[in-house]
Amino acid sequence: MSGGFLDAFTWLSLGGVFASSQTGNVVFLGIDAMSGQWRQAAHHLLPIVGFLFGATLAIRIRAPLRCLAGEIVCLAIMMPLLHRIPDMITIPTIAFGVALRSASFRQVEHWQVLTVAVTGNMLRAIDQSALASDRGAARGGKIMFLLCLMFLVGAAVGGYATKWMGAWSLALPIASSACVLWLCRRHRHAPHGH
Repeated sequence: MSGGFLDAFTWLSLGGVFASSQTGNVVFLGIDAMSGQWRQAAHHLLPIVGFLFGATLAIRIRAPLRCLAGEIVCLAIMMPLLHRIPDMITIPTIAFGVALRSASFRQVEHWQVLTVAVTGNMLRAIDQSALASDRGAARGGKIMFLLCLMFLVGAAVGGYATKWMGAWSLALPIASSACVLWLCRRHRHAPHGH
């Protein structure tokens, strides 16, 4: 849900860029560059750069809970500063935080997933659903479709919350990620067998 929420938030609040879905940023970067709109092209480059740095760091340190905490910190810092500091700082910082989380959490049960986009999960859902005779594949297909639906719900909630609460709507994905962090830490420290 967080990926869709943050894409809706950054699209509405930060001049039509995506924090999660870098494909959209790449498309607009290409269109703007070919149209000679260099300032707008550079605007779409900001989240791409932030995302690349965040994903690189997450993959190097291989500490999912620290990366999730890093996303929370990035969003919490940007929430009160939105529109008080330049977008060239805000946009890459949010994308950096999103990348920390998304590069660290890429699996549900034993299925590889993307938390930042829908297309790959949609294709996997169709692929898994085509193997209807295999119960495991059917379950994987349902999980993939559910992830696509959650991205949609996140975008809808994010759009509504952003229009209603502005920058303070970031409190919702911060709270959501904090709950996930708490649950993961609790599960990790729980006695085995319970």
